[in-house]
Amino acid sequence: MTILLAGCGDLGTEAGLRFAAAGHRVVGWRRSPEKLPVEIEGVAADLSAAVLPVIPADAAAVVVAVAADSPTEAAYRAAYVDGLTHVLDALDRDGVEPRRMLFVSSTAVYGDAGGGWVDESTTTVPGGFSGRIIREAEELLLSRLRGTGCLPVILRLGGIYGPGRTRLIDQVRQGAAIAPDEPRYTNRIHRDDAAAAIVHLCTMPSMPAPIYVGVDNDPADLGDVLGFLASEMGYPQPPVGPAGVARGGNKRCSNALLRSTGVEFAYPSFREGYRDILAGKGVRHP
Repeated sequence: MTILLAGCGDLGTEAGLRFAAAGHRVVGWRRSPEKLPVEIEGVAADLSAAVLPVIPADAAAVVVAVAADSPTEAAYRAAYVDGLTHVLDALDRDGVEPRRMLFVSSTAVYGDAGGGWVDESTTTVPGGFSGRIIREAEELLLSRLRGTGCLPVILRLGGIYGPGRTRLIDQVRQGAAIAPDEPRYTNRIHRDDAAAAIVHLCTMPSMPAPIYVGVDNDPADLGDVLGFLASEMGYPQPPVGPAGVARGGNKRCSNALLRSTGVEFAYPSFREGYRDILAGKGVRHP
């Protein structure tokens, strides 16, 4: 198949390498295509621009994997809503109808659940502008593809961690980490598992569902994660302090539906993933 990656940063590049390893032709759109590995055909594209390059006529799957340039409402809208709109417009312009179009979304669309469980059937109540705008993009995808031959697939990823993504590690090393004094659940997925899920959902023979939650098997308490990192690195246990507002909301996300499709996690919990990061395994793609 020919795969178009609209947005080809660290996650998109890892997915592209996996598509290519499976024998597919991969075209990657990004502002700096010269940074892409040779396995991906790089094309210069700015998804925030109304005019995008020509869509490969034989594109069987399109993956939209974007990220905001800054943590502002305008940047999120430019990346997620405008970027997705422009890709959809380009498909219409070129008369290309892929079999599947996967949009990389976020568990931020759920907001806070008070530590309760959420899954694909849970009503979305975004707690901030990021979740609200990403949810708007989800609805845009579903409405634009309704009645067409292209199947929309939304993958709501938790916090992505992996090579070069060391925020919590840095907090522990710098002595800035504070373990919440009450349970604060966090949901994450290793970059490699997120990329593997993208490839699986775009290529699996059976018809995918419209929405999947992409997190690992362990919606861990933040204090447990920080304590584990401190132990692994030989640092004192972080002090306990007021929980404050949970980053991304306090909830436990279930990956049962994603796992039911046959996805297997190389990093089923933060323990395996952070051990590899601390051991220097893997690289972050530029």
